[in-house]
Amino acid sequence: MKYVAVREPGPPDVMHVAQAPQPLPARGEVLIEVEAAGVSRADALQRAGSYPPPAAASPILGLEVAGTVVAAGNGVEGVAVGDRVVALCNGGGYAEFVAVPAGQVLPLPDGWSFIEGATLPENAFTVYDNLLVRARLRAGETVLVHGGTSGIGTTAIAFARAIGAHPFATAGSDEKCRAAVEFGAQECINYKRDDFVARVREYTHGRGVDAILDIVGGAYVNRDLEALAVDGRIACIATAGGQSATIDLRYLLQRRATLLGSSLRPRTDAEKAAIAMGLRTNIWPLLPAREPIRPLVDSLFTFSQAPQAHERLESSEHVGKIVLVPDAPAA
Repeated sequence: MKYVAVREPGPPDVMHVAQAPQPLPARGEVLIEVEAAGVSRADALQRAGSYPPPAAASPILGLEVAGTVVAAGNGVEGVAVGDRVVALCNGGGYAEFVAVPAGQVLPLPDGWSFIEGATLPENAFTVYDNLLVRARLRAGETVLVHGGTSGIGTTAIAFARAIGAHPFATAGSDEKCRAAVEFGAQECINYKRDDFVARVREYTHGRGVDAILDIVGGAYVNRDLEALAVDGRIACIATAGGQSATIDLRYLLQRRATLLGSSLRPRTDAEKAAIAMGLRTNIWPLLPAREPIRPLVDSLFTFSQAPQAHERLESSEHVGKIVLVPDAPAA
């Protein structure tokens, strides 16, 4: 099979298409013929050498795919050969075939293409677990989503709207702010120009927001505490703004705040399967309507164009999800 190989840790141009044996599904796994693969920040970090895969995971890049099940290992239930699916991978998604634990596989939503389906798995698993389960966002509450036009950000806005919550967002330009509002944010703050804490307190009449999804970390954490309502919750899921944070404990105490942190990839297959079950019950029935949860594909690249896909990701100019598809067979 063809896959996207990484010659050595480095910039995007270290990636190239290579050949490898097709994987075989182990017990409890299915083999998926990949039609499309989502591109994530985790992929770029792994490519650069700063986010190595877990020991038992495939070293091939790619944590989410859409495609067709072509084989199943022993002990697989609920997924059958021929099913059109999306899946959260433990690695290996940038390839023509990938073996995935069956518990991490969900049906391709009715009315969604494979390319659109590839925008779902990592974002859906991350947002559902961190915002709806761990941060306990509920109908009628307010939430601030940092990076509102990223794949995670647009998914968080859509999920918040789907449960009847009120999403605000931050983004780095007026153009991106307009896109976030068009996608469903009630307001979007240009963090390069405006103080998001002041704007949030203005929008909420001084109360603050009930929950915050933070993909920045660093100095943002203390600012999040300032923007939080009493009994508010912060879910911090990335450290693009720095791995260390200094917080003013007065804000933590005054807000009776909860600061949560988690990472998806190191979790066990059983833990990921539990998230998938929650998605299947609470989110998947909403997807065929394509509103308020709808696919947002920023751009499409082939496997051989993976360097360009990562360049676009790292430029932060994208709105929504970048997707890869296998190269067309040679004539």
